Amino acid sequence: MSKRDYYEVLGVQRDADESDIKRAYRKLAMKFHPDRNQEDSKTAETKFKEAKEAYEVLSNSDMRARYDRFGHDGLEGMQGQGFSGAEGFGDIFGDIFSDIFGSGRQSNRQAQGSNLRYTLDIDLEDAVRGIETEISVPRMVSCGTCGGSGARKGTTPTTCGTCAGHGQVRIQQLGFSLQQTCPKCHGQGTIITDPCHDCDGQGRVHKTTRLSVQIPAGIDHGNQIRLAGKGEAGRGGVMPGDLFVQIRLRPHSIFERDGDDVYCEIPIGFKTAALGGTVEIPTLGGRANLKVRPETQTGKIMRLRGKGIRNVRNHHVGDQYCKLIVETPVNLTSEQKSMLENFDERVCEGGARHTPGLSNWTQRIKSFWEKIAA
Repeated sequence: MSKRDYYEVLGVQRDADESDIKRAYRKLAMKFHPDRNQEDSKTAETKFKEAKEAYEVLSNSDMRARYDRFGHDGLEGMQGQGFSGAEGFGDIFGDIFSDIFGSGRQSNRQAQGSNLRYTLDIDLEDAVRGIETEISVPRMVSCGTCGGSGARKGTTPTTCGTCAGHGQVRIQQLGFSLQQTCPKCHGQGTIITDPCHDCDGQGRVHKTTRLSVQIPAGIDHGNQIRLAGKGEAGRGGVMPGDLFVQIRLRPHSIFERDGDDVYCEIPIGFKTAALGGTVEIPTLGGRANLKVRPETQTGKIMRLRGKGIRNVRNHHVGDQYCKLIVETPVNLTSEQKSMLENFDERVCEGGARHTPGLSNWTQRIKSFWEKIAA
């Protein structure tokens, strides 16, 4: 048909790979399909067929090699065998018609019902030890009256005469044959002439169901639990889909979780930070004693091995990290303030020996100002 350079027709370079050629053809086929160009369908059809011819050649490695070497003359005698069997052409052509007409080449008959997702909020303690709980899920379930068939009890659906029960019909478009969802039965393959009164022929009804969910110990935020067959029932009595329960951990008043580890902040008094001592702290397994060393600074992080969470998959146990926060005394009396001032004077007499961090900071500030003034 066309004697234009096939690479020029598709708008690709001569070294274009298979994906580039496929992408270019798909774009042109969508652009020039006559059904999208009703005002000038004849011109559009010509360009559509021109692009199709170029794609058939360049998508076939043997034909492309002959074309690159001999041009159009090298394709003589191959029109009948190569053009109809271009590798990948059937797939891309079906994809294009799927975009244009809104249906694919495969059967739309439902293999199973839709999957559902349910978000379940739980406490950290429940995630650590595992629990069994119940949830209420609104979903479509199989109609008990007709058994999911959609037909009135005592009757059965009849085979669709348009598609002979296949759910699809074959149509001709621009000299090509492709499959499309049957417009009569909408892909079901059957027609319900006497529908069930309870489900109006749908084969399913809306119902809120209470389901039991087993939460395994160690489950984390974002994890999912799959309940097979607890999704929505499909039309025509097909197998129901699955229910995916997604876990969401509620914020905790003490702990923050990071994988198998947990973090918390532990406030300690000034005396304990300076002289050391023992502090009772909470863990996920109960109470524990934390030994604070003398001269501990605020922000110090202490690690408790094996006090975290047991992994739900490999059973590895994480750690607990405690960040010590030295609390500054508040609401001091006049006497307490006077005692603190006297204490500060005594400490300052020792200089860097008592306050190494402050002394170091003061020295760095001094150097900074000297550099600016220079």
